[in-house]
Amino acid sequence: MSTLAVVEEILRETAVPMSVREIVERAGARLPSKSKTPDTVVARDLSMDIKRKADTSLFVRTSPGRYTLRTLAGAGMPSDSAAMLRSAAPTSLSALQQRKPAAAAPSAPRTRDSDVQGGGFAG
Repeated sequence: MSTLAVVEEILRETAVPMSVREIVERAGARLPSKSKTPDTVVARDLSMDIKRKADTSLFVRTSPGRYTLRTLAGAGMPSDSAAMLRSAAPTSLSALQQRKPAAAAPSAPRTRDSDVQGGGFAG
């Protein structure tokens, strides 16, 4: 059974959005990967499936690091929320590149030696 098939079973059983950590803990030995970092494997597989299949993926990201089944996301939310959820992430890299860069923070005023008072050695 593939990693995504196990994740699908778990999300059907719980019927609520879950974090990758929660999915891995619930899956336990059912996960086919013997990786030392199963969280990474599950997160990667979910992200790649959503990226490759887009609207035809069984899975949807509800918030950073939290996933559910697309059928559950659409059924449990008003239609406006489900549509907003699908359109929340930028659709392409070009959308990210069009954003303006953040403004630089103002630098602190420089002090000159003549501005500093005292500091001499009294001896």
